[in-house]
Amino acid sequence: MKKREFLKKAAVLATGVIILPACANEAEEKQEKLSPPSKLRTAHIGVGGMGAEDLRDISSHDMVVVSALCDVDADALAAAQKLHPNAKTYKDYRIMLKEMGDQIDAVIVSTPDHSHAPASIMAMELGKSVYCQKPLSHHVSEARAMKKMAKEKNLVTQMGIQVHSFYDYRMATHLIQSGIIGKVSRVRAWSPKNWGYDGPIPEGSDPIPETLDWNLWLGTSAERPYKKDFYHPGNWRKLVDYGCGTLGDMGVHIFDTPYNALELDVPRTITTSCREPNNFGYPENNVVTYEFPGTQYTTETLTWIWSDGPGAPEAHEDLNLPEGEALHDQGAMFIGEKGRLYLPHFMILPKVIVDGAYKNIDAEIAGIETANDMGTPVRDYLVECKHHYHQFVDACLGKTECSAPFSYAARLTETILLGTIAGRFPNQTLHWDSENAKFAEAEANEYLDSEYRKF
Repeated sequence: MKKREFLKKAAVLATGVIILPACANEAEEKQEKLSPPSKLRTAHIGVGGMGAEDLRDISSHDMVVVSALCDVDADALAAAQKLHPNAKTYKDYRIMLKEMGDQIDAVIVSTPDHSHAPASIMAMELGKSVYCQKPLSHHVSEARAMKKMAKEKNLVTQMGIQVHSFYDYRMATHLIQSGIIGKVSRVRAWSPKNWGYDGPIPEGSDPIPETLDWNLWLGTSAERPYKKDFYHPGNWRKLVDYGCGTLGDMGVHIFDTPYNALELDVPRTITTSCREPNNFGYPENNVVTYEFPGTQYTTETLTWIWSDGPGAPEAHEDLNLPEGEALHDQGAMFIGEKGRLYLPHFMILPKVIVDGAYKNIDAEIAGIETANDMGTPVRDYLVECKHHYHQFVDACLGKTECSAPFSYAARLTETILLGTIAGRFPNQTLHWDSENAKFAEAEANEYLDSEYRKF
């Protein structure tokens, strides 16, 4: 899908709402960054589930004024409105953006994955800063378009990977980049979560709840009859039309620190071991092997093995802990020339393993704390997670910069999405041409984007 076609589809909609068109050339698309506002007026697309958490943490900043709320679920919208009675409410984000365009400064996108790009791009077309939940998009083409638009319009952006700003993950990044385990040759990362579905494709339909606008929930995705307990509110992550499986849920969080610490770009090859695709649900168990070009922190080539689903990960000597200690249920292991760095998920200090024993790294940690003004760990999720949200708000107010802007988030998301595409071709190695944004295996290229439904 060409960028111009993508933006046109995202901007011109069946309701007649027309968002600003893309300019004729790149020079015209660039705009000077406006003076930061004194208060940040926010509009929230999706306010149930994770959206409710995003609303809570963004609005906890003293300089935020919640101006608009949008959700296709009337119950979720009503609950959010009770907390912010002065905000205008909508069920169609296209109408909200048209009507509130001059009354908002930033848009928070907290929808299912398939709606991330359409909503974010509309907001960015209006020149709005965007905080978008992870993964950044549902398709590789969308991630690249979002990155390009954010750069061209010089916008403040942040992907919702809140643990990116947690103490332990920042500490692990500093430790790896200090060379504490030497150059890294492999990373193993894992989660036993099961955001896959190996069951039968549902038949028939169920009555749509009166509180749900099913057409708006589907958005740009293909039309499908409603089935209770399969889509909204909780199971869409399992399904290829809406989510990105466990890799796109927990994988983004767990990938983030190694990806950031090692300064990786997108991979050269991807191989996924899983069941045969059924074009409805993601496999319940996946092992994805990536080969990355080397960086200053890695050997000439880096191998990355991701495992998910019940029973993950399988036993391997890379994952053995001292004195038979049990492996944390989710985490990552860096394998370097001088030892290993073990990073459980989450809010647990990284540990260094040398010759089968933990190495005392108290001095290194103290030095990093002081040199980077990190303070000490805060073992309170609700306190720690605010850092990432408040960083976005402060960046919009001109006080700092975001640590997970779309320029970074698009690369990380692309890596994740290439793994889900490889799951369409079990045990076949796919070769990725990043410069031209296509696979050497032509049959895989059809999954880099999809047609948008008019709704």
